[in-house]
Amino acid sequence: MSSRELILGRVRRALADVPPDDTPYENAVARDYLREHGERTVQETVELLAEHLADYRAIVHRCGEGGLPSLLARLLAERKAATVLVPSGLEEAWLAETDVVRVADRAESGAHELDEVDSVVTACAVAVAETGTIVLDGGPDQGRRRITLVPDHHICVVRVPEQVVSSVPQALERLDPGRPLTWISGPSATSDIELDRVEGVHGPRTLEVILVG
Repeated sequence: MSSRELILGRVRRALADVPPDDTPYENAVARDYLREHGERTVQETVELLAEHLADYRAIVHRCGEGGLPSLLARLLAERKAATVLVPSGLEEAWLAETDVVRVADRAESGAHELDEVDSVVTACAVAVAETGTIVLDGGPDQGRRRITLVPDHHICVVRVPEQVVSSVPQALERLDPGRPLTWISGPSATSDIELDRVEGVHGPRTLEVILVG
């Protein structure tokens, strides 16, 4: 018997005494919760996102569309990055003003190879203001999940206001649950039993978010 058959068998036995006219699962729980907490203007929503990103120790930058290439070049230079990992669908103009060696997002790249990359630059799918969360869905301008988990420095570009929503329910409406979603709330961090914070354990040690708009 396979693991799948074993699990499904347990589910069937657990449901054996459920009457046929029982409330369907999708109606069993009321889903009348708030879609967002309070009313905010678009600008206030963007400001809330920036505030919560900073609370999570992400480094937040702002610029207009025309200033993005020079800002990216400066951030990579300040990091002394010699290599930058670039998803295949990232706009070429974004890195037009830097001479950092570009590394392609290749399916065969393993953890050791990715760990040698200095920085990674991606776009995002959506950003949630109330939680300070950036969501990636593996799109062409974001690449595979592992490229934003292994390198130590991640620069993520968020277009404002079109990619910013107030709440998680609003974000879920925009996302495809069939895609590989990565939810990022600040740089990777954990604490031991004495609450000593350690960063970079299961993701990038440094997260920089650029709000472009």
